[in-house]
Amino acid sequence: MTRPDMTGAGLCGTVLAAGWWGVASLLAPVLRLNLSRRLERGKEIPASLPQRRGIAGVDRPHGPLIWLHAASVGESISVLPVISQLLTISPSLNILVTTGTITAAEILHARLPGANGHERVLHQFAPLDVPRWVARFVDFWRPDAAALVESELWPNLIAACRRRRIPLALLNGRLSDRSLAGWGKARCLLARMLSALAWIMARTPEDARRLQYGGARRIDMIADLKDAAAPLPCNPADLAAIERALAGRPVWVAASTHQGEEAEILAASTIIRQAVPDALTIIIPRHPERGADIAALADHAPPRRAAGQFPTARDTIWICDTLGETGLFYALGTPVLMGNSLPGCAGGGHNPVEPARAGCPIATGPETGNFRQAYARMGQRIHYVHTARDIAQWVVMQLRHPDRGGNPFPDPSPSDPDIARQVALAILALGQR
Repeated sequence: MTRPDMTGAGLCGTVLAAGWWGVASLLAPVLRLNLSRRLERGKEIPASLPQRRGIAGVDRPHGPLIWLHAASVGESISVLPVISQLLTISPSLNILVTTGTITAAEILHARLPGANGHERVLHQFAPLDVPRWVARFVDFWRPDAAALVESELWPNLIAACRRRRIPLALLNGRLSDRSLAGWGKARCLLARMLSALAWIMARTPEDARRLQYGGARRIDMIADLKDAAAPLPCNPADLAAIERALAGRPVWVAASTHQGEEAEILAASTIIRQAVPDALTIIIPRHPERGADIAALADHAPPRRAAGQFPTARDTIWICDTLGETGLFYALGTPVLMGNSLPGCAGGGHNPVEPARAGCPIATGPETGNFRQAYARMGQRIHYVHTARDIAQWVVMQLRHPDRGGNPFPDPSPSDPDIARQVALAILALGQR
């Protein structure tokens, strides 16, 4: 990949950044209205609305503070080991974590109490990229250093940090071919943002090449934080209750599903029952609030775990629309179809490492670009499907021949357990500049 000619990129980037600043400022009233609509749809909570405008919901603690921004669930989970290492290495450090979704916030509130020093971690919802709002946020919190996770690149936010000499890092930096192409003639704005980052950790060599092509000056580390993540939590009592309810019947799981996939999964379930009449399909939506919508797609109202319901022998679908319980269902060791991967959804896939570590057989649709390296590492242990019939054939084979085993995850390399610590030390070094 040849690096583009960046002659004049400085002026071009400045002009586009000024344009973005102006457009975002003009759109502020519209964005406030949209926040109110999101509140009505359950995508925001009352406390998040002022925080989205940079108004803090809690006081800033005294002493050094590191700010980590993880937009959604996957990014939030991946950064948990880094938070734990930061708390361990620096007992006087405070950490501010911002997220962009309610679900990510709930994951953090559920997982953080298990970390030593968790009382030094604060959560806020990230401000939208309106100049006045991000300036208010940054001026209040005054972080000693900040780290964005994966692809959270926002021009006004980055500019606000640069003006205040707040060193910025990018963790698990990700830039897909589609995203890179999408910047088009605004590539110089991307270069302006990437060149402002003091430290970049790319998720994969492919991401590193694309980030450099996009304008990153230097990438100091290539690793995937998800390799350092702890296994998903699994409460033994809850697992025992689920196993009693299932009573040994054949089960398969469609995990982290997105809108546009469930109809195909329900169609696959119908085909599967023709071969395995007592088979149960467990659907775990990536966003639990979609549980009622998924239930409406089924022929008969299926039980929903969010309502405290377990499947009976007559039920063929069980919608598990609760938060933070996916590990329970992976622990069953049943066949797992990874969502956000079938034709008809947004695409990009989800992390196959989690079910693989539990020994589950894994299938996925073709759209796996966000986790290309993870799927490549597993090679032929992953089965690819496109249609309801593909899914059904694979599930039936797995249910009829469970002795064929799962997809044991390759042993992590010796450096993997140290990834989170290396990242934490790099962030702390930025804060001491």
